[in-house]
Amino acid sequence: MIERGPASTSQHEDDLEERLSRPDDATRDALRNIDGDVLILGAGGKMGPTLARMARRALDDTGQAARGRRVIAVSRFSNTAAAARLEGFGIEIVRADLSDPRAYAKLPAARNAVWMVGQKFGTTGDPVGTWTQNVAAAAFGAEFCAGARVVCFSSGNVYPRSPRTGAGSTENDALRPDGEYAASCIGRERMFESASRRLGFPLVLYRLFYACDLRYGVVTDIALRILRGEPVSLATPGANIIWQGDANRLALRALGIAASPAIALNVTGPIVSVREIAQRLANAMEKGVEFVDSDDDPNTQTLLADTTQLRERLPFDGMTLDELCVQAARWILGGHPVLGKPTKFDARDGKF
Repeated sequence: MIERGPASTSQHEDDLEERLSRPDDATRDALRNIDGDVLILGAGGKMGPTLARMARRALDDTGQAARGRRVIAVSRFSNTAAAARLEGFGIEIVRADLSDPRAYAKLPAARNAVWMVGQKFGTTGDPVGTWTQNVAAAAFGAEFCAGARVVCFSSGNVYPRSPRTGAGSTENDALRPDGEYAASCIGRERMFESASRRLGFPLVLYRLFYACDLRYGVVTDIALRILRGEPVSLATPGANIIWQGDANRLALRALGIAASPAIALNVTGPIVSVREIAQRLANAMEKGVEFVDSDDDPNTQTLLADTTQLRERLPFDGMTLDELCVQAARWILGGHPVLGKPTKFDARDGKF
């Protein structure tokens, strides 16, 4: 039984962010084995702050601070409290609009760069803004990154949907975007690939599928539906999900495998059924769950990833589905904050 907690407090979020930013030995080793500062471009989003903090912790844990190795977070940082919090953890802050080519003149160079700039939600209402953030900014940023090892965050949405009974899309499959957002994600990849080819810098295209923080993510979306007594649709019968802490660790480790020509990498956990997620959550929350639509048709197409290459290049033991569901149930029943940004993992029209 999970006890229903009191209203949310900052301590709960502090504890969550500590776990999301906790490096493991493989992450510490990866950063120790490469030289130079770590520059995180677009660090003000959902993942950026905990990834920056993890990089700082990993360097500190391995004595790299004494060698003067810095972690630098770049973003507009409209949330001044978030910027101050990162500074309190020893992370250098640079405020810049990375969609403005003039902004790059004031940025420090670094041997390691993680590109996290992007826009997804609101694409339908502002496609120009999405292309500006995902493609134009990437063109400027890719030129700036010459001389660095680069991990460029991308999305699993670059792939077409595949049969629900299959193993999912591999990195060698043809890209086929569905909608403006997915097309702009391919555009971002192409900008970095082009610059990497011309300038010779090593690059990983980090195709992330559905990272889960307890405040958002596929599991949280489904938990909220159960809490509200809403039916869970099975029209999208499955998905790949990954704990955001695992995704952060893998992003930093990926700096060590960056190569020229670029490497594309599907980053996520195993394929799980929406029915199984909902049933585990309902059990943990001690609530009933109603399903609508069918997950019986083996020909149903959905967005899925084959993670064979990830597990060969960056082996890891991620958070289990059961543990993630229990933690999400505890978070939701405790009344703790959510971001109010549904993933729309079940969107089937390419609109976000």
